Amino acid sequence: MGSPWKGFVEFTLPASPPTAFVSADLSTSPVGLSLSPYGRSMSFDPSLLHNNGHTAFANGTGVGIRETGVVEKLLTSYGFIQCSERQARLFFHCSQYNGNLQDLKIGDDVEFEVSLDKRTGKPIAVKLVKIKPEVLPEERISGQVVSAIPTHLDGKSAPGQVPTGSVCYERNGEVFYLTYTPDDVERNMHLDTGDRVSFYMETNKHPPALYSDCSTGAVSARNIVLVKKKQMRCQGVVCATKEAFGFIERGDVVKEIFFHYSEFKGDLEALQAGDDVEFSIKERNGKEVATDVRLLPQGTVIFEDISIEHFEGTVAKVIPKVPSKNQNDPLPGRIGARINFSEKELPFGEKDTKSKVTLLDGDHVRFNISVDRRDKLERATNIEILPDTFQFTKESREMGVIAAMRDGFGFIKCVDRDARMFFHFSEVLEESPLHISDEVEFTVVPDMLSAQRNHAVRIKKLPKGTVSFHVQSEQRFIGQVDREATPASAAANKNVSPSKAKEKDAEEGVIAYEDCGVKLTVPYYIKDLEGAALPQLGDKVEFSISEVKRTGLQSAVSIKILNRTGNSKRLLGFVATLKDNFGFIETANHDQEIFFHYSEMCGDVDNLELGDTVEYTLSKGKGNKVSAEKVTKVAPVNGIGEDVGTTVLLGKVTRPLRSVDPSQTEYQGLIEVTEEGASKGQSYPFGIVSMASKADCLQKGELVKFQLCTVVHTSQKMACHIVPQRRALVESVKDQFGFITYEVGESKKLFFHVKEVQDGLELQTGDEVEFSVILNQRTGKCSACNVRRVSEGPKPVATPRPERLVNRLKSITLDDASAPRLVIVRQPRGPDNSKGFSIERKARQPGVID
Repeated sequence: MGSPWKGFVEFTLPASPPTAFVSADLSTSPVGLSLSPYGRSMSFDPSLLHNNGHTAFANGTGVGIRETGVVEKLLTSYGFIQCSERQARLFFHCSQYNGNLQDLKIGDDVEFEVSLDKRTGKPIAVKLVKIKPEVLPEERISGQVVSAIPTHLDGKSAPGQVPTGSVCYERNGEVFYLTYTPDDVERNMHLDTGDRVSFYMETNKHPPALYSDCSTGAVSARNIVLVKKKQMRCQGVVCATKEAFGFIERGDVVKEIFFHYSEFKGDLEALQAGDDVEFSIKERNGKEVATDVRLLPQGTVIFEDISIEHFEGTVAKVIPKVPSKNQNDPLPGRIGARINFSEKELPFGEKDTKSKVTLLDGDHVRFNISVDRRDKLERATNIEILPDTFQFTKESREMGVIAAMRDGFGFIKCVDRDARMFFHFSEVLEESPLHISDEVEFTVVPDMLSAQRNHAVRIKKLPKGTVSFHVQSEQRFIGQVDREATPASAAANKNVSPSKAKEKDAEEGVIAYEDCGVKLTVPYYIKDLEGAALPQLGDKVEFSISEVKRTGLQSAVSIKILNRTGNSKRLLGFVATLKDNFGFIETANHDQEIFFHYSEMCGDVDNLELGDTVEYTLSKGKGNKVSAEKVTKVAPVNGIGEDVGTTVLLGKVTRPLRSVDPSQTEYQGLIEVTEEGASKGQSYPFGIVSMASKADCLQKGELVKFQLCTVVHTSQKMACHIVPQRRALVESVKDQFGFITYEVGESKKLFFHVKEVQDGLELQTGDEVEFSVILNQRTGKCSACNVRRVSEGPKPVATPRPERLVNRLKSITLDDASAPRLVIVRQPRGPDNSKGFSIERKARQPGVID
């Protein structure tokens, strides 16, 4: 601390000082000094000073300037003082000390004058007075860092210097500044400008040679403790958004912080998880919250540094699929690897794998190392399974074929298991997509949610031909059909509706054969036949034997028919109905229909049409229901017989075919004769072959023309060459279709397409037409075809212009200012792309219509 006399620079002493200027009580002043009543000069008692031949100045003219220092060395009769205001070490004699020499000790602060020794000419200290030390407060003082020690100088400086900073504190409205060094800060914590701190004050007694920036004897701060860091803008990434608030993952510490949407400064609709933001931190209700949240450019906040180099290691601990209640580690996985010639175990989390393929203990993997900038934590990331990992894990691998695929998952038909195995697309090792019938290799693990179920993981695509479900013998065998096989759909259709046919299994056949003198039997299926012909009971066949790997069951495959020992009775019929996957055949007697499934058709089903002649075999299933098998299209035959009458009769349909009205039990339709004559009122049956147009759909109540014929096998009379007599009016015509006023079933009008109109005529509303009605066998809807115009409807008459408009036109003159005006907004373009009118416009005469 500076001397209390520093404010008085110089004063003079008269040779004989007046009595009025001398203090009456000089004993109270240790140096015989006191203030004058005038307050502007000082007086002293010269008898108290002992110069011993020394003058105050070098020239001995008078009293010198007082200085301060610290007793550095003290002997019996002399000592040395280290000056505070300058770099000097002065000798003093104990006789120059004013006071009890026993109280003077090394380190005491003293005040003195500088004089010159007359013998040596060197400066010495004279008139020493001990300074009573200022008592500094011992309580901690709160303040703020004004000037922080630069980071690049923290603990380092030029030789002979120590870096310093400064703090300030406030007392009674005044601000005081103190210096500090790195050693004055507790726990070597780095302080920034603006940080709130607390400290003690201490008088600095170190020589200025060590602290050139801090004067000896000055007060400095010591034992500085950080109270609160300066409020700074922080950065982070939005990690979650809720209805009215969200959370930010901070970029400075591994921690999340809450923020309310009212604190977001920007377009709230555009804010989403993953956005980079900056914010301030405030404490509310004892918790830190983010305030003044603002968006930053994407990619500003970086949490980690990822190595360019790839490393290889082994999975030491996998992430559990179902975490336990006590699982708090965000990086539960572990990978062991040798890095920089030392063994290391790195953690990893769910997001550190390149794909969602299940990792197993012992997997050989490749990865990068990520270092978190906030806490320097290292972890493995971008983890991918290496192709040779299955050699390390020694896991049990199974094979199969992709049987079904849905959105995001599928099922595998296993070679070694009966049940199909579920799998998720995320478990496919290759990036190329899977397809049905692809051959794959996989590992079976239990489902974490249900221990009774398994699913396939770590799926690897295999080359075609790798997976085989059967083992086929090279030896060929000769045998005889002991029981005929039935196709899957045909077997099902004997007892159930066609829509459920695909859900039923095929009925197997049986082949009897001998092997090494032992009589054996083996089952076979239609799908294992070679050729389109179906083996029949007693046929001699050649075949191989296939054994299922999973079950060991045997069956005959690659079956060839050598010769037939018997022939089943083949029947003729006519295609009466065609549906989506089945149809009906009209028998040769035209009195009933037989069901058949398209799988029983030998040939292309698309070539079948109504009325086609076919050959078939009858078969009885469970419940004695009859169906047609081995249906084959043959050359057309005369299905209506040879005895066809020449008389054309008029009649009315009293019952349609069952294909038109499925609710009736009888297959045949009936026509009643309506014209006058001997046969009036008689009814005759008809079938599909009776129609002149097989696609025509006769409705109940329609008028028809027909002839009569005799069925060869039954000698029964039936109608043939039936032509409907339909006439109706066109109700409306659209662009490519129209409607005829004709009642069919519940509909009051009949649809037709313009391409069904004969001679390419354009029909108008009101035209009278003749037409045929066809039934769409698959949709069950009727429409008109072969539409022929009989007569034209009445022509539309132009409606005359209303009289009120004519009168108004007559009243308009060219000179009428109130008349409507035409303003050309855009000139028209002609066919040749020219603008304007090619014909000159002429003035129109009012009231005259061109």
